[in-house]
Amino acid sequence: MNFQLTEEHLAVRDAAREFTQSELLPGVIERDTEARFPKEQIQKMGELGFMGMMVDPKYNGGGMDTISYVLAMEEISKIDASASVSMSVNNSLVCWGLEKYGTEEQKEKYLKRLATGEILGAFCLSEPEAGSDATSQRTEARLEGDHYVLNGTKNWITNGSSASVYLVIAQTDASKGHKGISVFIVEKGWDGFIIGKKEDKLGIRGSDTHSLMFNDVKVPVENRIGFEGFGFTFAMETLNGGRIGIAAQALGIAAGAYELALAYSKERKAFGKPISQHQAIQFKLADMATQIEAARMLVYKAAWLKDQGEDYAHASAMAKLYASEVAMNVTVEAVQVHGGYGYVKEYHVERLMRDAKITQIYEGTSEIQKIVISRGILR
Repeated sequence: MNFQLTEEHLAVRDAAREFTQSELLPGVIERDTEARFPKEQIQKMGELGFMGMMVDPKYNGGGMDTISYVLAMEEISKIDASASVSMSVNNSLVCWGLEKYGTEEQKEKYLKRLATGEILGAFCLSEPEAGSDATSQRTEARLEGDHYVLNGTKNWITNGSSASVYLVIAQTDASKGHKGISVFIVEKGWDGFIIGKKEDKLGIRGSDTHSLMFNDVKVPVENRIGFEGFGFTFAMETLNGGRIGIAAQALGIAAGAYELALAYSKERKAFGKPISQHQAIQFKLADMATQIEAARMLVYKAAWLKDQGEDYAHASAMAKLYASEVAMNVTVEAVQVHGGYGYVKEYHVERLMRDAKITQIYEGTSEIQKIVISRGILR
């Protein structure tokens, strides 16, 4: 076992940390309050190579490993989870799915621009009645000659109005159940493609979350990824990697809250001494640090398995399940350590607590992760 990060890994982490302090921290409270998408900041993330980190350089990507990706995700999530979820979707779901399963033409047309952050991607799986049960797709794609006709609604889509390219999961043969689901590349602005209202959310308020409607949208056959019926497999394989990104996001939210609580505990005085010298606070900090380190090991292990070409589905589910629970636990305790100030926006921890909750829900709820884990155990 080697727990040492390479010089390259450390450079990536330090670059991400510097970026968060100079570009993401200023204005993060205002963006959250106004539910404003961090457009300029994400453009700069693209310029620095954070939007296509694992993509092969021949498609304008960074050619980095998954460890580098989770290190950057952790640092960015410490400051702005709304920016990091956009980064996660673009990297883990859209770019990875296109590079792994797309045709050369699709990669040339879409992946090269996605990898640089010139354009953003969105992953469209969830529906009003197909959240955890991803097999119950109501969105349909009917083949008519050289194109498909797409009809349906997608919910909770990250980068909903900011994306230019959407990977849409749709039913092409309902009689085959989940084996009749396919995946298509849809472009913004096509006739019949309507972007619904932006969701007013508890957390990650700067994230651009919308419902999408498809009314007789014509999608060329060449925009189907893989064969007809490949869509469900595509979604599940892609989400396995996506869970590593969200686990890293949860880890970053927890670590960011812990760092704020630790610093505050050394400054705030009660009963004549810093509260960090009171055992009640010391024990909270000890529990927070231990949980974060355990989550970090699970996240890094899942990333390492992916980089080694090993089966990482089980590990990524464990990482996401535990890291998201740690994010909730640590952020709640961080607010408690801050006392009344923890309830005030100026001190950041209340925002991190709100941001943490979604990590237990999207890209597979905690309950779904337990199903994945238990199946792996029992198999």
